[in-house]
Amino acid sequence: MSNKSTEYKNKFNAEKYDSLRIVVPKGKKSVIESVARSQGDSINGYVKKAVKGQIKNDTGQDVEL
Repeated sequence: MSNKSTEYKNKFNAEKYDSLRIVVPKGKKSVIESVARSQGDSINGYVKKAVKGQIKNDTGQDVEL
């Protein structure tokens, strides 16, 4: 991948997306990844579904993530 391509993608992502970082105990990332994959999801997709479900549970609101 060229440097220009990477720069473009980084700029696009910075303009269009917010980023969250979660920290889990050592070894737990692989557990989350394994469960996510078993559900046909990436870690990101799996976590987004979990957050969306928790927001619905807490507020009754459906949010688009």
